[in-house]
Amino acid sequence: MRVRDLLAPGAPRLRLLAGEDELDRQVTGVMTTDLQDPGRYLHGGELVLTGMLWRTAPADSERFVRTIATAGAAALGAGEVEVGPVPADLAEACRRHRLPLLAVPDDVAFGAVTEYVGRQVSADRAADLAALVDRHRLLVSAAGAGGLDAVLDLLGGDLDLDCWVLTPTGRVVAGPADRLPPADRDQLARAHLAAQRQRRRPPHRVRLAGGTYSLLPAAAEADAETPLADWILAVAGDVTEWTPGRQQLAENLARLVAAERTRRDEGRRLRRRIADEVLALLQRDADPAEIGRALQAATTMAARYEGSTETPGTGPQWLVLSADATGLPDGALRPVLEEALAAATDRALVAALGPTGAVAVLPALDVAVPADAVRALLAPLEAGLGSEGRITVGVCAPAAESGGLRGALEEARHARRIAAARVGRVCVAGPEELASHVLLLAAVPDEVRRAFRSRLLDKVIAYDLEHQADLVRTLEAFLRSDGSWTRCAAQLHVHVNTLRYRIGRIEELTGRDLSRLEDRVDFYLALELA
Repeated sequence: MRVRDLLAPGAPRLRLLAGEDELDRQVTGVMTTDLQDPGRYLHGGELVLTGMLWRTAPADSERFVRTIATAGAAALGAGEVEVGPVPADLAEACRRHRLPLLAVPDDVAFGAVTEYVGRQVSADRAADLAALVDRHRLLVSAAGAGGLDAVLDLLGGDLDLDCWVLTPTGRVVAGPADRLPPADRDQLARAHLAAQRQRRRPPHRVRLAGGTYSLLPAAAEADAETPLADWILAVAGDVTEWTPGRQQLAENLARLVAAERTRRDEGRRLRRRIADEVLALLQRDADPAEIGRALQAATTMAARYEGSTETPGTGPQWLVLSADATGLPDGALRPVLEEALAAATDRALVAALGPTGAVAVLPALDVAVPADAVRALLAPLEAGLGSEGRITVGVCAPAAESGGLRGALEEARHARRIAAARVGRVCVAGPEELASHVLLLAAVPDEVRRAFRSRLLDKVIAYDLEHQADLVRTLEAFLRSDGSWTRCAAQLHVHVNTLRYRIGRIEELTGRDLSRLEDRVDFYLALELA
């Protein structure tokens, strides 16, 4: 049973005074004591009942609560029959140690509480022991009959065990999606990725407003070293507090999910071959009709085998994504993109491009700005990228027919160069940015960009460092104000004469004239590169 069951209808009339966020703890038994130090008699998971006769001063509460919390007590029940209402210092100590505190009214006997817990725990144990062997058998049969949803329905109905299978971007693969809000899914996915990146041992415990969850990785064999493509088994409650039998059940379920993921990936082999074929056709500028036939084959396959709601042969607009990654194992980007894009469409074709790159062709998303949609799909992956890890993606404008995919691929590649020039772990650039100076900057070699920036700004930066001046910020404000002295001075909160002095100093240091458009453009580009 859980601590919250002690507050349910039909339970003894207990009042909750502290530990509202810890009600999912498992209660395995009861210990009644008024010893000052009962820790050596606790094994973990007990509801400790006490008449508080050990308390002679407020400081005793901290010592008693620390002792039983360290020993693993699930909750504390304080009887009010001997010393009256539960003192505030005991409630405060329980809050500090995150231990649920229940007040036992003077008309409720400890024996009644003990009997109630005993009945509940005995029933739970009997049910678990009687069902455990059958449960393992049923899990396997349910997976074959109805997929993961049938498995999770079985556990939710028979064992009151709420579980979900999530992707690293928070998409629900299986489980009751209506009982896990999108914001919680996102937080769970990010927590899982962060824990995997830090190489913490699972299960990972996450506390959200809706309760505590345990996260277990469910990686396909091929993606064992690619957490960004793992599925995640999210279980309501703290698995580490469960009985060994239930813990084994959760671990077996994670293995079953991993096996289902492996089976699903086997079904993707044909799609990946078609994706590789489409990329090869685009790279050699093949006949549009030949490209169209490959896309039609992928569309038909999705509709027939993967439950697509799209109608084959409708000739949708297509998007091309060009992506690259650093800090991921070779070949990892393809499964990562497949999982992320599955939230938008089941017809994405993702082809590997060298060890670190990938190209995706997919129906145009039903949004005004496709790059924003792709950015939203990939954003949760930031939590799983280390300090050197990056994913950069370029998105083309929608291509109306297969004949335009060759140009769309080139457009996506140019957009990816823009994304690569930015700062961030996941960067996406779209076609609307291809008419900007940013594209020109992205196409310039790194060493040329560094030399250009250095030639214009190094002396100004050095002057700022030596004299604690503000010339670089002044230059930025002057350019943003289109060279207007009054607007720039007002923005910087300085007198116009002070502004003129600073601009003059910049011109002396650089040999440039900020009244000339050409020099203003050069400074603007140098600041963009900085």
